[in-house]
Amino acid sequence: MAKDYEKVRAYLQELDYMIVKEDKEDEVFVIESEIDGIKNLVIGCADPILIMEQYIFEIPNGDTDVFKKLLIKNRDIVHGAFVLAEDGKRVLFRDTLQLENLDLNELEGSINALSLLLSEYSDEIIEFSKH
Repeated sequence: MAKDYEKVRAYLQELDYMIVKEDKEDEVFVIESEIDGIKNLVIGCADPILIMEQYIFEIPNGDTDVFKKLLIKNRDIVHGAFVLAEDGKRVLFRDTLQLENLDLNELEGSINALSLLLSEYSDEIIEFSKH
């Protein structure tokens, strides 16, 4: 729905995120906030949900120890989770929210959770990406 797309766009602008790409037809945004560690966060309106995904790193050798550590860390994440892309190699952050009652605070909280995760867990993420 164009209404949801415009609502999300207004929220992103109010939160001062840089919209680096948007596709009104597909209802998708790509945002960045260098200060928050947000780089190419894809936000899509897929009625009835809002989907947020950001590529984090690749696990080329399928290291099961890394998978285990990511699953354990998922328990600490306030919003969203680490997930694997369909190829089983790319680790993404993913969160979903209901569009019907989405408000500014909820969207901000989810993006802030990603930012907090990246800042608190950055050393481990860098280590994982070296495997």
